[in-house]
Amino acid sequence: MSRLCLILLFLLLPLLGKGQPAQRACMFWNVENLFDCRHDTLKHDQEFLPDAERGWSPWRYWRKLDALSRTLAAVADAEGDWPMLVGLAEVENDSVLRDLTRRSPLRQAGYRYVMTDSPDERGVDVALLYQPERFRLTGWHAVGIPSRENGFRPTRDLLYATGEVAPGDTLHILVVHLPSRAGNRRGSGLHRQLAVERLRQTVDSLSGRPLLVMGDFNSEAGDRIFRRLCPPLVSLMPRGKAMRRARGTYVYQGRWSFLDHMLCSPALQARMDAPARVVAFPFMLDEKGRPARTFLGPIYKGGYSDHLPVICSISSPSPGGGGGK
Repeated sequence: MSRLCLILLFLLLPLLGKGQPAQRACMFWNVENLFDCRHDTLKHDQEFLPDAERGWSPWRYWRKLDALSRTLAAVADAEGDWPMLVGLAEVENDSVLRDLTRRSPLRQAGYRYVMTDSPDERGVDVALLYQPERFRLTGWHAVGIPSRENGFRPTRDLLYATGEVAPGDTLHILVVHLPSRAGNRRGSGLHRQLAVERLRQTVDSLSGRPLLVMGDFNSEAGDRIFRRLCPPLVSLMPRGKAMRRARGTYVYQGRWSFLDHMLCSPALQARMDAPARVVAFPFMLDEKGRPARTFLGPIYKGGYSDHLPVICSISSPSPGGGGGK
């Protein structure tokens, strides 16, 4: 897609989706280390500075913002409208989200955002972009994980948000980035289980309400952490042949896996039009058909992210069916 075509697409997108308010796309994407180029003295972000080995320059930073914008524009073109909600993982701070939503081509979409300010030592957090005319934010807060209290390094908070998608129709959202699988495999697994317990407590507190949970779980569908979550939640990920066609959202040592998931409560399940899909436009893939990464170790590859996004569609409640509380 040329830059001229991209500009034309951004100009035309506000005209798309008119008369189609019943379908609301929600997307999640781990955007692989979306750092700015300035040092935060309270975080270990030194590897993402212009004079570091990675050479994270302003030019590379803005190129990445353009790449993220391009992907969301392509999603909007395919879906007929911008995603109403976009959960993000691995964003450093408010500065990068302000640049993405107000200073990149994505400003045409009119997104606002909320994000956590976690104790994660590297400084990466989760965020939620939302279109205020389609999701009227009514509240949000971070849900902390008791990592230090249990002998682990601090990790990302969960992000909880709630908003009205129509009068009387409230949607609850949780954005998740569970502890990584790196390092001590048993230790990292225990840390994820600890985070899942806090997630389960939050889910239980929202029993009976329309709830969408999306994020990077750093675990595949067969992992036992999902037995702790499902039920009460229902997985929206593709199964069987659809899963084999989608392959996954992440590749490690040549092996595809689904680390990124969407789940919903039974109160929302009837409004999910189809299983979640993996977003994999050709321009997001490398020559081997894998996610085109921004970095491979310290080597700059110039790609979009080492993860592929996942997306689902939520329909309006049936007439007389009411919304959530």
